[in-house]
Amino acid sequence: MVLIAQSVGALFGILAVIFGAFGAHALKKSFSEEQLKSFETGVKYQMYHAILLIMVGFNFNLDTSQQKYMVYCFLIGTFLFSFSIYGLTISASKGRKWNFLGPVTPLGGLLLVMGWGLLLYQFIGRYF
Repeated sequence: MVLIAQSVGALFGILAVIFGAFGAHALKKSFSEEQLKSFETGVKYQMYHAILLIMVGFNFNLDTSQQKYMVYCFLIGTFLFSFSIYGLTISASKGRKWNFLGPVTPLGGLLLVMGWGLLLYQFIGRYF
């Protein structure tokens, strides 16, 4: 599980750099200011959680079910949150907004919150 967390974290990091550069250069011409900000939010959250996944892999054995659920929340939550934002903004810029992705973004956000809650529980559990 450690290898998965770190590998996906590295993959998310690589993609965040690529998508960030793509957004800053290629999408600037076809995106509104609001769409560009939304796209950048997806990139930021993806990078934050890429780094987090790598750090979690270094600091936990990820051998308990709680730790595994935490990693799954971060993995799936990041994918749903960031990639739904990419799909929404790109499709909207083409005039065919994929509205079905609208509910996916908050679901991804909820999974991220759950992951952070499980991380907090891991820290607090060490002292009680």
